[in-house]
Amino acid sequence: MTDAHYTTLPQWPNAYPASGARATLKLLNEDFIVTELPLQLPSGEGEHLWLDVEKNGANTAFVAQQLAEAAGVQERDVGYAGLKDRYALTRQWFSIYLPKGETPDLTQLQHPEFKVLSQSRHVKKLRPGDLQGNRFRIVLRAVSGDRDAIEANLQAVASQGVPNYFGAQRFGHDGGNVEQGRAMLAREIRVRNPKKKGIYLSAVRSFVFNEVLALRIQQGLWGKSLPGDVMDEAGRPTGPLWGRGRVSATDQAQALEMGVAQRHPALCDGMEHAGLDQERRALVASPADMAWEWPQADQLVLTFSLPAGNYATSVLNEILRTEEPDRQMESEAALGE
Repeated sequence: MTDAHYTTLPQWPNAYPASGARATLKLLNEDFIVTELPLQLPSGEGEHLWLDVEKNGANTAFVAQQLAEAAGVQERDVGYAGLKDRYALTRQWFSIYLPKGETPDLTQLQHPEFKVLSQSRHVKKLRPGDLQGNRFRIVLRAVSGDRDAIEANLQAVASQGVPNYFGAQRFGHDGGNVEQGRAMLAREIRVRNPKKKGIYLSAVRSFVFNEVLALRIQQGLWGKSLPGDVMDEAGRPTGPLWGRGRVSATDQAQALEMGVAQRHPALCDGMEHAGLDQERRALVASPADMAWEWPQADQLVLTFSLPAGNYATSVLNEILRTEEPDRQMESEAALGE
């Protein structure tokens, strides 16, 4: 791939040997259960109505739209902490700005794809990123392959974590958001919609991060730190989320990151001029409380939690290859976002 065009995503390397196994993911919505872990719970008082919502087969933006309509407010008055996948059974919080008048009882709302489990007042709006993380329960069906190899990778993931790649959902259908972002930064196209602009910038930034992480794995640096690495609070190395300012890594780590930037100059220069500041992201995602069982010989059930911004697909990709029923891919959903 050259810096000229980004029409396909590369196959970024795994940290562990491929198990050669395969499985079906999300045959049923109930095979992928996601429970949001909130930063805080509503206090019972305030101008915002918080709703604990369970959805089944609907995406987050659609539910927000329905809630706004039911409450008689604009969509901008509805907040949520993260996008959840459509083809799943998910539970998450929404907030609605309702400073005056009577409080509608939205637990009475009838809809085939979601239900409001409870509601309570709070002092602030829910904004993107206002969550600790997500708890997952994933049923993998029609598992085929070497069970010992699967078990070996499960043990490795549980003890050492996985590469903290941004998932394919971040990049759009066939990675198209990266190419759109490149064209936008090169001023070949003008993007007036602020939401679309944000999606394209995010895709470009995530792509460069994944490229840095992939290069470290290719160079045999998985599970290792380099001289000059910037460590996170857990003492693990981080990678760059590109933007203005100097790369905070030094020595060999800086040389590696700048080498990736030189391979993608249009993207990195464009992000610096787009007003983004340099930030860091952990290179390792560590699933917490990970457990698994085999209810049947060809069925594997996984449970684990991930911090906000980490992807369940990054965990699954290190264990086996998965295939979903033939549906049109949705770029808005983020498995674990």
